[in-house]
Amino acid sequence: MNEYTEISFPGLGIQWNPDRILSLGSLSIHYYGLIIAFGMVLAVLYGWKRSRQFGIKQNDIVDGVLIVVPIALICARLYYCLFQWKAGGYAENPISILYIWEGGLAIYGGVIGAVAAIAVFCKVKKIKLAALLDLVFLGFLIGQSIGRWGNFFNREAFGEETNSFLKMGLMNAITGKVTYHHPTFLYESVWNLLGFVLLHFLSKRRKYDGQIALGYCAWYGLGRAIIEGLRTDSLYIGNTDLRVSQLLAALSCVVAVAVLLMMSFKTHNKANLYVNQVPAFDEEEEEDEEDEEAEETEKVEEAEAVEESETAE
Repeated sequence: MNEYTEISFPGLGIQWNPDRILSLGSLSIHYYGLIIAFGMVLAVLYGWKRSRQFGIKQNDIVDGVLIVVPIALICARLYYCLFQWKAGGYAENPISILYIWEGGLAIYGGVIGAVAAIAVFCKVKKIKLAALLDLVFLGFLIGQSIGRWGNFFNREAFGEETNSFLKMGLMNAITGKVTYHHPTFLYESVWNLLGFVLLHFLSKRRKYDGQIALGYCAWYGLGRAIIEGLRTDSLYIGNTDLRVSQLLAALSCVVAVAVLLMMSFKTHNKANLYVNQVPAFDEEEEEDEEDEEAEETEKVEEAEAVEESETAE
């Protein structure tokens, strides 16, 4: 556990020293895990409520959660430990990989694990993968937005030093000094919340399965690529200066935007083709309607003529 204690936001007039552990008698619960669990529960409830709108049974959501969530958590932890193998002390003490309450979950590891598990789940259950991913990634944004506050309680995932209005002060219990940093956990939490709101409303008008999943990759990738550059605890590729999460974020954003544009042109061309075919169809239909009206008029006139002749007699 790190040595930081008191947290402050001078620009906002906030100063606080939150506990890392919630004590309930003899039971001790780390806020980090509690907050992540809370975010997951909200994400699952959201997915369960909207599942039918995506053509998915609610029972399948429950079954999927029980299978996918544990796999995603394991992959998120292994991904983090892999890139922190020496620096994090996991090489000397491999058992510490299990100390998940101390922090250290990599979202991209979780995403990779979740997508792989979901692909297998959809294959077995005969569910449309793209449709389920649309729903799952909306849930990811809920969980990520809330889960980042676990980093706040752990005094981790902050950025380099700054003097900006939103600077976050951290009191070092060892040196007694306060340093001010970018609250990158807050930046990402707000960014994910905005992304959820945007994609939530867009999902009600989605034009094809997978559109929201691509939107997630583009939105989250853009924000993470920028925010990751401010962090001081990034995971690096080997001995290089390449931040693995920043690289993956930028790459996923570019690919997602490219696919979204391609699909947009494709659907636009289909719409134009349909519009161009409609007039010819309408003209034929209109001619048929005119013929029917003429026949009806003739019948009415004949009937009136018969009535007049009978009256005259």
